[in-house]
Amino acid sequence: MSPTESVRIAFTSLRANKLRTALTMLGIIIGVASVVALTSIGNGASAAITGQISSIGSNLLTVFAGQQTGPGGGGGASRPLTTDDVAAIERNGIVAERAVVAASFQGSGTVTAGASSVSATVQGVSSSYFAVNNMAVERGALLSESQIDGQQSVAVLGSNVASDLFDLANPVGKKLRIEGQTFRVAGVLAAKGSSGFSSVDDQVFVPLGVAQRKLFGATAAGSGAQRVSSLSVQVGDAADIDLVQSEIASVMRRQHDLTTDGSEDDFTVFNQADTLSTLNSVTSLLTVFLGAIAGISLLVGGIGVMNIMLVSVTERTREIGLRKAVGARRRDILLQFLIEAVTLSILGGLIGLALGWLVSFLVGLTGLITPEVTPTAVALALGCSTAVGVFFGIYPAQRAAALRPIDALRYE
Repeated sequence: MSPTESVRIAFTSLRANKLRTALTMLGIIIGVASVVALTSIGNGASAAITGQISSIGSNLLTVFAGQQTGPGGGGGASRPLTTDDVAAIERNGIVAERAVVAASFQGSGTVTAGASSVSATVQGVSSSYFAVNNMAVERGALLSESQIDGQQSVAVLGSNVASDLFDLANPVGKKLRIEGQTFRVAGVLAAKGSSGFSSVDDQVFVPLGVAQRKLFGATAAGSGAQRVSSLSVQVGDAADIDLVQSEIASVMRRQHDLTTDGSEDDFTVFNQADTLSTLNSVTSLLTVFLGAIAGISLLVGGIGVMNIMLVSVTERTREIGLRKAVGARRRDILLQFLIEAVTLSILGGLIGLALGWLVSFLVGLTGLITPEVTPTAVALALGCSTAVGVFFGIYPAQRAAALRPIDALRYE
């Protein structure tokens, strides 16, 4: 019997039991749809996170007070960062030649415009902060060096803050109040999204000295210098990152009278490239984990295929005996039942692929995440469904092929 004839007989058998065929494929459909949908969502989450961090720049170093694990981490600081530390780092020849340093002081406060009011993170920033952190203005202008040095009461709004306070109106030039003090809006930043730790879109930016002296009171005890929350250091060449990071650590140890071996460090110099690498590893592992969970559904579907094929062999025992009696060979029977199992799995895989893509598309419409259905995920899903058909179909096919014609014909 030719393979074409085997395929024709397989489809005839499947059409003869439409309900059973549909129910058998259901497990494969759910399994493949789960693999496609979950891996695409995992890929989308990975791309979103890494994209946001990459948009800041992988050559970025961040200096925090205390021993912390990252920008979102916490840690008790025995001594705060101050403007004296910033000045010492900026004076260092290696850092000055290879990087740009920006300081910020962070607080939170109530921002009011007319009848509208929001609670927002307020960042006092130095003049290079926007360039170092790759921020662009959408309306108006960024804070100028003269405005920052002159400690003028001007503010740049994140896109969400501007929308919450002014709705669709252009806020540039309008007045608002931060913690009861009046500010003029200089500009609105382009939407940037969450970096995984916070969102620039939900922040308000004012001159560094204004935040330190007028809004929050940031004088460090003892030294009289103004505290800063963090330093952002943009290194021009990726090859210089380790050198600049080491130099900053050395400067900070001298500033804080610490040992040179780093055992007493009361600060952290955090490398953005390390963050990106770690998050890539975590999100890749998450995607694999989600795919493995979905694979369990595919396994259950394969067991269903085997069960139904065994029932089919039992029901068609006399048919098998008759075909063997008129000359069908063992391999013809084996091929027929194996093709039926594989056909069930491939059809289920194709329907599951379409369903998985639809689920991914609907998730994307929510705007929370943009799933990515990759060719690899499609190939994996279809390859697995075919493999499931072969693996779980081989035993029923062998059982059918092993039947003796005389025993099969006497079967009632």
